[in-house]
Amino acid sequence: MTRPGNLLVILSDEHQSRALSCAGHPRVKTPNLDKLAARGIRFTDAYTPCPICVPARAAFASGRYVHDIRLWDNAMPYCGTPRGWGHALQDKGIRVESIGKLHYRSNEDPAGFDVEHIPMQVADGVGMVWGSLRREEERVRTDTRMLGSYIGPGDSPYTRYDRAVVSRTEDWLKDAARRPDPWCLYVGLVAPHFPLIVPQEYLDLYPLDDLPPFKLHPMDGFENHPWLQKQAAAMIADNGFKHHDERKLAAACYFALCTFLDDNIGRLMEALEASGQLENTTVIYSSDHGDNVGARGLWGKGNMYEESVAVPLIVAGPGIAPGTCATPVSLLDVSQTIIDHFGATLEGDRPGKSLLDIAARGHDPDCVVFSEYHAVGAVSGAFMLRKGRWKLIHYHGFQPELFDLHADPEETTNRAADPACAAVLAALYADLGAICDPAATNDLAFADQDAMIAGYGGPEAAAAMGAPSATPPPET
Repeated sequence: MTRPGNLLVILSDEHQSRALSCAGHPRVKTPNLDKLAARGIRFTDAYTPCPICVPARAAFASGRYVHDIRLWDNAMPYCGTPRGWGHALQDKGIRVESIGKLHYRSNEDPAGFDVEHIPMQVADGVGMVWGSLRREEERVRTDTRMLGSYIGPGDSPYTRYDRAVVSRTEDWLKDAARRPDPWCLYVGLVAPHFPLIVPQEYLDLYPLDDLPPFKLHPMDGFENHPWLQKQAAAMIADNGFKHHDERKLAAACYFALCTFLDDNIGRLMEALEASGQLENTTVIYSSDHGDNVGARGLWGKGNMYEESVAVPLIVAGPGIAPGTCATPVSLLDVSQTIIDHFGATLEGDRPGKSLLDIAARGHDPDCVVFSEYHAVGAVSGAFMLRKGRWKLIHYHGFQPELFDLHADPEETTNRAADPACAAVLAALYADLGAICDPAATNDLAFADQDAMIAGYGGPEAAAAMGAPSATPPPET
């Protein structure tokens, strides 16, 4: 469906779908995103195609599944192939530019933007190669805590970078108002991605004694699925906190970074309005994946629980009636929405559909959403399928998990072995098989990673390649 006017696409990094006050979070303060949601559609069950940065962004750029494009992990960044929504807009003659984080391979690649302003790409053009060593006997376990050595108040390279991105976007919007041509602008913000360092005024909003308890934490006797236990053994995360107060401080910093992000969203919306373009610009807000924030003793992303794999998603603009949509959707649907907004076309088969078409049809209980993970720490592939109230998590070589998200939204009870759910489980596996063969996909991911590692000189060389934790931003 072609729509009038411009398109502003804002993608944050690691924003848990639940960390919005309009989504019912009991503590998080996000007034600007709440305001955006109030005048648009909030998709309550939106998912990433992969719960880690680089493959999620490659899938979003191309509108295709990770196993289709074979960009499996944080060492396989998007380089403009296969062609994606940016190229479709360029073919249509639409001005399309980016400001901020892309996490692609290089500024020199034809990634679908006329101009990339202060882009953040993978480290050294190769990314986190050490994370591609996934077999238990090969995996790299460093002494570096993934969340960073320091947690607490202050400024980080990421908060400074986000401010620079917002400032550049404010200037860009002023300039765009003086030009007659329609435009698509992609803005990539980094917060609330770790390091968990945030200016004091935001941290003051989240007293440690006012935080919600950590859900299903191992310190309370909870035991994680064996696949998760093996993944957790590959990195220092929850076991790296000095004491419980530091663990609570980490959660407070994450929530505070969500409010820092929200303030930046507010600045962008104010700039859009001040430039006179608010009324003829559609705004899409989402994130590349979520963050566990200590649930089950897990931090960061990389698994198929709601905290990690679900993302916030809001679409607002002229002619869009406010409301919510509970049909499960994906970032791949965002890709198609961008193409459809301008009436553009893109060759190849893609699973995405226009979000506005999905919302117009009302709730669809038969809609299927898929995600997969073949990256750092994973001894085998993990696959998620969401359909209606049910969610299947298939771990290659391990027992599956099945959750009834209507009756059990916190995913506390695995129903996979429940005889009463046998028919549901079989039907979900049939849907999964229609998308990919998990065993063959698992083998293909390892084969592609092995070939890449061999090309870099073998496991020993690969083990030393890539940023140890968060990707450094560019100088601004």
